[in-house]
Amino acid sequence: MDYGIALTPTAAAGDIAARAEALGFTHVWFYDTQLLCHDILVAMTAAALKTRSIKLCAGVLVPSNRLAAVAANAMASLNALAPERVVAGLGTGYTARRTMGLPAQKLKDIREYARVMRALWRGELVETELEGAPRKMQFMHPPHMPGQFVNCEAPIGVHLSAFGPKGRKLTAEIADGFINPYTNPDSLNDVARLHEACRTVNRDPASIYTTSLNLGCILAPGEAADSPRARAQAGPWPAIYWHWLVEDGDKASIPPPLAPLIEAYRRLYENYTPADARYLTLHAGHLMYLRPEEQQFITAEILKFTSLTGTADEIEARVAAMAAAGYHQMAIQLVPGQEAAMEDWAKLLIKR
Repeated sequence: MDYGIALTPTAAAGDIAARAEALGFTHVWFYDTQLLCHDILVAMTAAALKTRSIKLCAGVLVPSNRLAAVAANAMASLNALAPERVVAGLGTGYTARRTMGLPAQKLKDIREYARVMRALWRGELVETELEGAPRKMQFMHPPHMPGQFVNCEAPIGVHLSAFGPKGRKLTAEIADGFINPYTNPDSLNDVARLHEACRTVNRDPASIYTTSLNLGCILAPGEAADSPRARAQAGPWPAIYWHWLVEDGDKASIPPPLAPLIEAYRRLYENYTPADARYLTLHAGHLMYLRPEEQQFITAEILKFTSLTGTADEIEARVAAMAAAGYHQMAIQLVPGQEAAMEDWAKLLIKR
């Protein structure tokens, strides 16, 4: 099994990625949320310049936030710096769009996005709709200067973060890889569901690389699962579930034991201002830290259920279950200020 890390993009990403590579991690994932952190391309470039082997993964690009041609050029430019190490993760943009008050992107837009990017990488003239009309485009980098601008010879993987039956079917149809968050033990079954989608489109399930993204905390002996350290390292993970439930989830989707907690969180949310842009407060700190008023909603039980938080033995067992379920990679996110946890994760997971 491969092991990766995920980072909120910062200017320090190069040094962090270099250390991850030295420890034996195979992938580093970068979130693309323009209103919360540094631009993903700044961080990925810094990482490309300071590493030699670790794969550099966008997790994920969103069609509305970067035109397909712009994203294709960015990934191919990175591919010139780090050949065969670039992964273009694509998604519907839960955080990237929600921080702008927008709903998730439609899957048909993801399909078109991937089609245009790949056509450009192949050097083709491609037509797509822009500003309400069909437009033709192609890469026009100087042909007499190969490799100095972009690298379209080394492959660039396209991995999808798309959940639900339709998302898994789209992944089976067009993607090289599948990115899935670990939100509860049932997430282990999503690889089997993806493989079933592959069979419906006559694709070999083994041809898709699968990644499970997690937050978590390796507890010290006797440490509570809701200790300050565990809350800092893993707490932002269940918090985004609350964010989704109060914005998008219907009451039928809420597990009965969580209903009172979610209703209390909803009352908190309904007091955020301005009333027409509550998302500005709701998504502050998204996947980076818990806001003070969120602390009361993150219990030890919830942390152990939704995140990779537990003793070393417990985590090893859960990671083994991920491998048995068919995941090729487990990637742990390091929240800002807690990057040193990477050392502990490497000691636990990477056997060398």
